[in-house]
Amino acid sequence: MELNILTLCYLIGSITFILGLKMLSNPATARKGNLIAAVGMAVAIAGTIFLYNDKEGNGLHNYIWIFGGLAIGTVVGFLAAKKVKMTAMPEMVSLFNGMGGACAGLISIIEFGRLAEKLSADGGDTESTGILITIFLGVIIGSVSFAGSIIAWGKLNGKVKDFSFPGQQILNTILLFIMLCIAGYLVVNLNTANAYLFYVILTGALVYGVMFVLPIGGADMPVVISLLNSFTGVAAACGGFLYNNKVMLTGGILVGAAGTLLTILMCKAMNRSLLNVLIGSFGGSKATGGAQQTASGGVYKEISISDSAMVMAYANRVIIVPGYGLAVAQAQHVCHELEKLLDEKGVEVIYAIHPVAGRMPGHMNVLLAEADVSYDKLLEMEDANDLFKTTDVVLILGANDVVNPAAKNDPASPIYGMPILEVEQAKTVIVNKRSMKPGYAGIENELFFQPKTSMLFGDAKSVLQQLVNEIKSL
Repeated sequence: MELNILTLCYLIGSITFILGLKMLSNPATARKGNLIAAVGMAVAIAGTIFLYNDKEGNGLHNYIWIFGGLAIGTVVGFLAAKKVKMTAMPEMVSLFNGMGGACAGLISIIEFGRLAEKLSADGGDTESTGILITIFLGVIIGSVSFAGSIIAWGKLNGKVKDFSFPGQQILNTILLFIMLCIAGYLVVNLNTANAYLFYVILTGALVYGVMFVLPIGGADMPVVISLLNSFTGVAAACGGFLYNNKVMLTGGILVGAAGTLLTILMCKAMNRSLLNVLIGSFGGSKATGGAQQTASGGVYKEISISDSAMVMAYANRVIIVPGYGLAVAQAQHVCHELEKLLDEKGVEVIYAIHPVAGRMPGHMNVLLAEADVSYDKLLEMEDANDLFKTTDVVLILGANDVVNPAAKNDPASPIYGMPILEVEQAKTVIVNKRSMKPGYAGIENELFFQPKTSMLFGDAKSVLQQLVNEIKSL
């Protein structure tokens, strides 16, 4: 009876994971989907703790340790999620993903220690060989995900700088090849004398994870986070296979598949291959934004708050393009206030969202959802591009690379071929930035020097508040 109840708990968990993931694909249902998946996870955890028995009929013990860990993790996770700023959300996601990779790696480490002597004594039968392969995959993928996610976290918060050297990709490939060769050797010839090589693999995987992410440029961090998330899912699935845990296996496969598909979609959104992302160092420290700006000699014009307010207040349609600068200024609530004020004056206001805007997938959607912006007002890139030609004003708030016409006009540009928001087709373009410095990718934006473009300098929150006040006085 207990086994049936546990199976039912795992079935509930698996179904809620699938439903939750499906609901996450739509902003209107994403919050509910997240809660449904969380409830399913709670059911699966409770079932495992109270109903699981091994082959000898022994259940779990050490409840003090189990519930102590659950309590600490719950408190830390709750406080971190409550206090995190929207600008720090990508790095928190990366950090939490790294913890998932670490857990999956630890499972493989523990299982190897438990099975090493038994497998050596049995001479490595068929079942043990399969288990060993899973253990090595889990420790390699989990460790790479953990180390890589920590480096990504450091890059996003500015504590870790881009670093690369000639031949680094070749060295990484050699290191990965050596790890796989050692793992293959241990699978067919594990004994007490060479068991220490497992920890050589562990160390190599951690080093590889660091070296894998270090040279990747800041502008590609959303893709890297998505890719590392898929790694964590695969590593978790390995743990589910080791423990014959259906819900863990299902959850890992779902995360791995979703992360892989999202990575592919984001690469497609940038018109770049995954290999190009991993070796391109796009947006890295090698970019010389200041020198490019000086060399270009571009001339831009500024616009005042009063003129900006006047243009928007008497427009038929205004499209707002949010970017990382909006998140930095924590200006999403003031932006929503501006939107409602313009709506009251009969102006149609919508938001154009680029797939890779911000520092993680869906960053702008989450940012605007926090301010209760209606999901109906959020347009994807393709839909927004169809409307720019009939738009009176485009207000760009901190976005840069995703609106750079060089992606279409300059074959020498690193972003050439990347689909962008074609804001230059609107009648008037107003760009809010703090300065003329290049964006996160370190590439100068030729949009700023076009005749229809005007620069509105200042912190996004302060500028938007001034616009609100000015429009109210009209």
